[in-house]
Amino acid sequence: MSARKSIMSENLKAEIAKELGVFDIVQSKGWGEVSSKDCGNIVKKAIEMAERNMSEK
Repeated sequence: MSARKSIMSENLKAEIAKELGVFDIVQSKGWGEVSSKDCGNIVKKAIEMAERNMSEK
């Protein structure tokens, strides 16, 4: 297991995974079974959310 600290909270990752329809995979098999493409989409969505949040301030 990595000693690296996660930047994205587990709650945020789960929320985005639900929006993208991959949360069932996370629940049944874990994050390791989520495809690279879906992980990329999760990161992309998180970046969009962060950019939107920054522009609102």
